[in-house]
Amino acid sequence: MPLVSVIIPTYNRASLVERAIRSVLTQTFTDYELIVVDDGSHDSTRDLLASFDSRIAVLSQPNRGVAAARNLGIRASTGELVAFLDSDDEWLPEKLTAQVACYDAADPFFICHTDEIWMRDGQEVRQMAVHQKQGGRFFERALERCLISPSSVVISRKLLDRCGWFDETLPAAEDYDLWLRITAFHEVCFIPRPLVIKHGGHADQLSQTVPAIDRFRIQAIRKILKYPDLSSSYRRAAVLELKRKCLLVAAGCEKRGNAGEAERYRELARSYHAD
Repeated sequence: MPLVSVIIPTYNRASLVERAIRSVLTQTFTDYELIVVDDGSHDSTRDLLASFDSRIAVLSQPNRGVAAARNLGIRASTGELVAFLDSDDEWLPEKLTAQVACYDAADPFFICHTDEIWMRDGQEVRQMAVHQKQGGRFFERALERCLISPSSVVISRKLLDRCGWFDETLPAAEDYDLWLRITAFHEVCFIPRPLVIKHGGHADQLSQTVPAIDRFRIQAIRKILKYPDLSSSYRRAAVLELKRKCLLVAAGCEKRGNAGEAERYRELARSYHAD
């Protein structure tokens, strides 16, 4: 069995996924299996994937979304560690080597992410301070925004099984949801080296196609608030962030003329109490 299972979900990205695959095949660390999950593509993805022959394992499913595609890959994986790579991103050659060096099999609940380079329309984008990555305990910051990129993560299968996989009912913010469930109870290892290149600006990115993504982040926070072992300080932080996001979504609904939906989110905010 390989130590690492690499999972790439893809949907209608024949023009991009080849770059992602090749960035895995050129890793300096070689004890891995590469699973590509075709989430019901109807472009030339199938032919492109077939050209890699036995170097990759290909799974297919009807279009069910990125959470279901990643979960299908997890289900088929055999490694102790699981790494994810979005089909429009790429890894630098030393990524897996650096992260595996941080792994201690004696600690079964392992997650590690790295810094990254952001590209948009072929130009590097400078990250703002609020997007600064970190390690350790940072549940409160994870509530504010998604600070862990799926493409940068290596995580133990045991930690995934303990905290749960990706929520397939969420059409977006499925990664935010998982990171909340992890950072609420576990420390995160961080390598402050940019070992991932994230490419933005595509018309099919979820941030472009799914409006008001905070709606799904609110669902994720409501889920974590149901955990009886969530600490009181984390619970208070989660409630405050839920209320803030509810008011942001309400303002957006009102701007679009949906007063009823706006009031529903304001009522949801009023129903939670930080103390």
